[in-house]
Amino acid sequence: MNKILVIDDDITINELVRINLELQGYNVYTAENGTVGFALAKQEQPDLIVLDVMMPEVDGFTVAKRIRECKQIADTPILMLTALSQLNDKVKGFDIGVDDYLVKPFEIEELKVRVRALLKRTNAIPKSLATKEVLTIGDITLLPEEYGVKIKNKVATLTPIEFEIINLLMQNYGTMVSSGKLLKDIWGYNENDDIETIRVHIRHIRSKIEKISEGKKYIKTTYGGGYTLFPESIKD
Repeated sequence: MNKILVIDDDITINELVRINLELQGYNVYTAENGTVGFALAKQEQPDLIVLDVMMPEVDGFTVAKRIRECKQIADTPILMLTALSQLNDKVKGFDIGVDDYLVKPFEIEELKVRVRALLKRTNAIPKSLATKEVLTIGDITLLPEEYGVKIKNKVATLTPIEFEIINLLMQNYGTMVSSGKLLKDIWGYNENDDIETIRVHIRHIRSKIEKISEGKKYIKTTYGGGYTLFPESIKD
């Protein structure tokens, strides 16, 4: 039975999420503030953490950062609940290592879908990570053991989600991968779900790559279509 920890200072939301996830067969723990939530996460080592952003004293971003820095729970998937839908808030969360966002107010059915998708994705070890093989195509090398991407002699560290995105693009290099395929293969979502999530991740991956490649670009966007990775840098 999967264990899920819900951290939210809103007691009503805590109970709503707990009851509905327990009806799905999950073992659910709750915490009403970030300090207690982080301690409970270390104690119970859940399979998934549902984490609110706006909490007093210790906010969700701080809790997420502490989780990613704690060796025993660093790889636990995090689904953030937030009333903040602005792009910069998503970027901040993804930079820390948050796996997905759900904006309040949300439908319970959407929560269930995202929880199932995250648990399914994390319970299945990606081939690229299971084999620990180093993949090199053109200028780009992926380093699975450290979630790294290397261009020439410089390395940037990626989040697990970012690593899986660029790995999928590299496996299909030179060919456009649709946003829908990325959502389906990496998150397990339907093709018409939150495309903005893909845009944020791609933007963040590009930023990291450009920092180690002297501004060179390797990922092309086809608006309304998807993304293509080229082994050698491309011109604007």
